[in-house]
Amino acid sequence: MPLLLGAIADDFTGASDLANTLVKSGMRTVQTIGIPPDDLELDDIDAVVVALKSRSIPASDAIAQSLEAYRWLEGRSVRQTFFKYCSTFDSTDDGNIGPVADALLEAAGGDTTIFCPAFPENGRQIFNGYLFVGDVLLSESSMRNHPLTPMTDPNLVRVLSRQTPHKVGLIAETAVSQGAAKIRESLNALTAGGVRHAIVDAATDRDLIEIGHACRDLKLVTGGSGIAMGLPDNFRAAGLLPNGIQADALPPVAGHAAILSGSCSEATRGQVTHMQGRVPVWQIVPDDAVEKGVGLADDILDWARDKLGETPVLVSATAAPEQVRALQDRIGRDEAGSLMEGILAATASGLYARGARRIVSAGGETSGAVVKALDVRALRIGPQIDPGVPWTASVERDPIALAMKSGNFGTADFFEKAFGVL
Repeated sequence: MPLLLGAIADDFTGASDLANTLVKSGMRTVQTIGIPPDDLELDDIDAVVVALKSRSIPASDAIAQSLEAYRWLEGRSVRQTFFKYCSTFDSTDDGNIGPVADALLEAAGGDTTIFCPAFPENGRQIFNGYLFVGDVLLSESSMRNHPLTPMTDPNLVRVLSRQTPHKVGLIAETAVSQGAAKIRESLNALTAGGVRHAIVDAATDRDLIEIGHACRDLKLVTGGSGIAMGLPDNFRAAGLLPNGIQADALPPVAGHAAILSGSCSEATRGQVTHMQGRVPVWQIVPDDAVEKGVGLADDILDWARDKLGETPVLVSATAAPEQVRALQDRIGRDEAGSLMEGILAATASGLYARGARRIVSAGGETSGAVVKALDVRALRIGPQIDPGVPWTASVERDPIALAMKSGNFGTADFFEKAFGVL
């Protein structure tokens, strides 16, 4: 059976965010970890989201991985392709959003596409091409201090123009507010003028749905998860997607509970603080991490042995920006990230061996390291915990329940709430 929608996401939590949106809109969705194996069974599946770890790697590598994912989807006769990136447009002036979009658009045979990372429910809105995070411009938000992709320019037309040789235009809110037909008309006019990429304003969920409807005939759509709210309607209108399906059903999962937090975002720092005194917490100390390396996981697992159960244990590498910078200055930016990811990945593997089957991970890089350590190939998408963050269950016979949270997502009590939802 041909896939209706095939998505390529540049990190693992973003993939879950998109898959969550599709499930809420009635599409039965599987998220794969990396390029899927050829023997992956896709019975009764409408959409596949291929989760890559390509946001912060060299652009040439990101392009190669994304094209490999596209070829896999193309082999399943996918009807439309979606390139998912972060709602804060995380990218340096060299990429990777522009270069990957250029490569995918060429592979798909399209002549134009849109870019819309807006997610109003989580405070991401675009007006006149400027991205707002909550009440402030992107450049005034905590993203200006991101250790890998600091975002210091809120104008997405300018940001994208520095990443692509093609013309970049804008479809402003004045057109978006008039609905899908006007959006299509505006996009056609831009295309006729030689524009290949169009930033699209969005301030409300209604805007996002209309943008999704306007993308009906595009071979490639790019954006955050928000515009995916309108895409299932296109397949439904064409008679390809049935109504009345419970798309978020998951098998029951029993086992110990654990939280692995590697994100250093402001939201995750607050979530870790909330759990202090509520659950057992191991805070990774940079000096210990540098001294012991991945071997620190053995100490963590010894500590967790008699604490595992229904109540989760929390292992945290989350730290304030100045602490992160100090470690990066000491051993190097990439080395610091790899060190913490390695410790958390080894911890995840050890916790699984000790019976942990319900695991929450915080941070895109952390989540990528964790699922690889657990050798998870694909995940069925289940119920939402907070906007953009669902529970998932691995497709293996002995399923693991996983919730992979983007660093900036979730309420202060997210970790506590997650296990209640499950």
